[in-house]
Amino acid sequence: MTARFDAIGLVVSDMAASVTFYRRLGFAFPDGAEEQPHAEAGLPGGLRLMFDTEETVRSFLPEWRPPAPGGRTSLALRCDGPREVDALYEELVGSGYHGELKPWDAFWGQRYAVVLDPDGNGVDLFAPSATAAE
Repeated sequence: MTARFDAIGLVVSDMAASVTFYRRLGFAFPDGAEEQPHAEAGLPGGLRLMFDTEETVRSFLPEWRPPAPGGRTSLALRCDGPREVDALYEELVGSGYHGELKPWDAFWGQRYAVVLDPDGNGVDLFAPSATAAE
């Protein structure tokens, strides 16, 4: 028997807010997912991003409590280029999401920024920096 990586699961406090945020980033949650206690979006390579509401988790683990403060998880999304990092960051922050780290040219050769999802999990936006791509 061999275990294999199959999915990333996040506990969300507000399913509709989380589905809306991640749809803006291109995740294909099915219609009506925002009203469900569990939702999944397929990822490249057959992986899945799964959300469960806090209530769902407490239904089988009553003592579960969210980490405080915010999350300890981040998802990293590769953008097509440095300009897309900047544009996506500005779009999300302009829509009211919290910008944790403004776009910058990181010393490791990437244009890099972080926006927080509705539960405080980091969403890293990155692309090879213009100088690294040369």
